[in-house]
Amino acid sequence: MNPISDTGKPRLAEKARLKWDNVREKNLLLFPEGVLLLNPTAHSVLALCDGHRDINEIVKTLENQFHATGLLQDVKEILQRLADKGLVNILE
Repeated sequence: MNPISDTGKPRLAEKARLKWDNVREKNLLLFPEGVLLLNPTAHSVLALCDGHRDINEIVKTLENQFHATGLLQDVKEILQRLADKGLVNILE
């Protein structure tokens, strides 16, 4: 797959959804015949993927939220891995 553009607008694929699991006390990404346990960072990224915010906006929001800098590559890596699995769509 092509590298993700900083101006791409990610959103969860129609087959995927975020859910809180009360038993495991963890955030999950559910999809047909599968589930991914999400760490807090991945969940924070995916929660902002609404198809309206571009990657730069998502990064700025996360950097403000976590008082951090330099998150662009980490965010793009998370999104690229999930896009390669068909769980995230990147709109241009």
